[in-house]
Amino acid sequence: MARDAPQPEWANVDPRPWHGPTSGTTVFAAALMIFGGAMAIFEGVAAVAEDDLFLATRHYVFDFSLAGWGWVHLILGIVTVLAGCAVLGGALWARFFGVLVGGLGALANFLWVPYYPLWALALVAINIFIVWALCTGMHREAHDGRTA
Repeated sequence: MARDAPQPEWANVDPRPWHGPTSGTTVFAAALMIFGGAMAIFEGVAAVAEDDLFLATRHYVFDFSLAGWGWVHLILGIVTVLAGCAVLGGALWARFFGVLVGGLGALANFLWVPYYPLWALALVAINIFIVWALCTGMHREAHDGRTA
């Protein structure tokens, strides 16, 4: 083989998974993660403080105390914000972790619907968009990396 043989474009792609390219969709997902995580933190703080803002329901299948739900949302919110910052930094592991955290956030907010319906449904939608954007961004980046 000659040393001066032309290399295909995809051969120059950095194979290290922690420095993967980020598409606009992935950046959008990271921004949603930071925003949605901050909203979950506010939701968790208000619930831990047992604010009068929330509706007290009875005989709900998933019966936690308001403070218990608050801690769930507070921890998920903090983890989501940290994962969103890592996605902005280009960490590949953070994208997979973001899909997991986004799914858990959607589930937690779905179970939160009886306490604060509109806020919970808005955060369910944000978490579903996070999962969609991270999965679509990874698919596009993998495809673009091979054909560029």
